[in-house]
Amino acid sequence: MSNPKTLDELRARVRELMPRLRSDLEDLVRIESVSADPERAGEVQRSAEAVRDLFAAEGFDAQILSADGGAPAVVAKKPGPPGSRTVLLYAHHDVQPENDHADWDSPPFEPTERGDRLYGRGAADDKAGIVAHLAAVRAFGDDLPVGVTMFIEGEEEVGSESLGAFLEQYEHELEADVIVIADSGNWDIGVPALTTSLRGLVRADIEVRTLTHAVHSGMWGGLVPDSLMALSRLIATLHDDDGNVAVAGLHAGPAADVEYPEERLRAESGALPSIGWIGSDSVVERLWTKPSLSITGLDAPKVAGASNTLVPAARARISMRIAPGDTTENAVACLRTHLEKHVPWGAELDFTVVDTGEPIAIDATGPAYDVARDAFAEAWDGTPPVDMGVGGSIPFIAAFLEAFPAASVLVTGVEDPDTRAHGANEGLHLAEFERVCVAETLLLQNLG
Repeated sequence: MSNPKTLDELRARVRELMPRLRSDLEDLVRIESVSADPERAGEVQRSAEAVRDLFAAEGFDAQILSADGGAPAVVAKKPGPPGSRTVLLYAHHDVQPENDHADWDSPPFEPTERGDRLYGRGAADDKAGIVAHLAAVRAFGDDLPVGVTMFIEGEEEVGSESLGAFLEQYEHELEADVIVIADSGNWDIGVPALTTSLRGLVRADIEVRTLTHAVHSGMWGGLVPDSLMALSRLIATLHDDDGNVAVAGLHAGPAADVEYPEERLRAESGALPSIGWIGSDSVVERLWTKPSLSITGLDAPKVAGASNTLVPAARARISMRIAPGDTTENAVACLRTHLEKHVPWGAELDFTVVDTGEPIAIDATGPAYDVARDAFAEAWDGTPPVDMGVGGSIPFIAAFLEAFPAASVLVTGVEDPDTRAHGANEGLHLAEFERVCVAETLLLQNLG
């Protein structure tokens, strides 16, 4: 088919390409590019080489680059017509660990179709993002309506530690008028979305110490506080009786007026039928634009084999999501102040920041966003995209906004509420994936 011009021609072209695109995606899923596992560094390299080869085959000048000792990334460039815009298309080729294979209904690195989904680690997050970009450029062949730069990162799942150095070192290679970051999702099956806000992240370890050494609980219990008691009381101060975060000084704001039905909340969250929701204000405010705080780990003796002793020290990991409009500097200071104020019985407190990521609020107005909304609405048969917040964090977006302040940054993706990214049985909804491919192809055409 010649270069598609109408929506019908474009849909037909993408549909024609889907079998080949799916085969490319399945080949990528079979590569165990787990960036968190040093023993699979060779697989991460092999994944980068496979991505490079895919775009080189489409006429891109493709190379594997890294900075500051980071994982291999792919940068591939193909010019558009003289004077046309340049669009940077971002995704990442590394994936989360698969964890216990017994939790999967099919082997995690063997792509498997069941029902309307393709299952496998990275099938959605984010190798489908790579292939959606591939679909858009493949649909146009050598007649791209815009210049396209591919940036496929290799360490997103371990925090993009070298991204700042990479953007600084290769800034000239990555300059663009519009940046499309395909690492988020859509509101629902049949309802597209543009992600316009994300919460930030502060992770910290706290250790509470009450004794210089363990002592007999019978001899000293009732007089000397043990560290587990002290840590439990301290953790309990972090929320009020309704479950709102009780750390003073954190920012909170309004969210879009979007309905999140009760039955959908139960199905997507996996909450037990007996569980009541914590916090106040609307559901989407609690998920997108208010802080949250969770305890994600504890260091303490196991119940099995526990002795009758008072534990001298206990440790917990705090994972705090902070609202758009806040800063990690403020959040760390507020959390530290709260903990120091509320640590009970004179216990010693050690507070260590593990990592942070800034929250994001995108001003999604202007011509590029108008074009994107039109493209999504056409790809989803007239359903306009929702401006969606995300409760999780994608810290690297802040790096893009800082490095390229004049560019329009569009955060899109292939995920849906049942994708189960990072968990067992991660799956890609195949019909939605085709719509994503159509939308991105139309976006490039309209930007041209």
